[in-house]
Amino acid sequence: MTPLKRALIEKAGHEHGFEHILMTGNDFVHLASARHPARVSVAVQPQGFVAALIQGPSELLSELERSFLHLSRDGSSFVLSGESELAYWLRRASALAQSLPNQAAVDFDTQVQQALASLPASDVSNTEVQRMVRQRVGQDRYRQAMLNYWGGACAVTGLTLSPALRASHAKPWADCETDAERLDVFNGFLLSANLDALFDKFLISFTDDGALLVSSQLSDSDCQLLGINIELSLRWIAPGHAPYLEFHRARFGNL
Repeated sequence: MTPLKRALIEKAGHEHGFEHILMTGNDFVHLASARHPARVSVAVQPQGFVAALIQGPSELLSELERSFLHLSRDGSSFVLSGESELAYWLRRASALAQSLPNQAAVDFDTQVQQALASLPASDVSNTEVQRMVRQRVGQDRYRQAMLNYWGGACAVTGLTLSPALRASHAKPWADCETDAERLDVFNGFLLSANLDALFDKFLISFTDDGALLVSSQLSDSDCQLLGINIELSLRWIAPGHAPYLEFHRARFGNL
């Protein structure tokens, strides 16, 4: 590996979610970050680069495989054709590592303590203030995790207009028993505002295969006005969604 190639890899890592250089060798660079637990190895090949996951959440490799079906593979390594593919692979790996369980819950605890530390001492001791801070920070952190996981696009339509996207819970915040459940990126979907409103009120749901379910309370004219049709489905679905969807469908079926 030439010094120029090594510098290029290190720069790409720094700009796309892997700001720490753990180790370098004759033909590889190992990268990490303080913002998430993922570690990756990048090597040079004649046609570009080979990137491999060294460490990360248990679901990360399968999610990367889903995101890069078009890439050639060598075992758990991804063959990248050039600098732009390397940048996108690093950026996606970083985003996923920051969203997959239970990184959001870990970040949440730290952010709550920071938010409380900025308040007057009299407010910090108030349990209602603590509850409001935890809910606000949690909802912000959950939304960011959803944006990261779904690549900033609606899980159904692919809409990328951020102000019109909502982080929807399948198992509502108030019904979750732990913060880990509330902040689990698989406990819901990033949805456009109209789909979020219907999903939140259990007027639509999804099968374990991602197909849309529509409540009988919605008339054909309602569906037409809302842009709902039975051909809509989730862009993908992971095993982690299943228990939360089961909870959601139970409420959907009992309306």
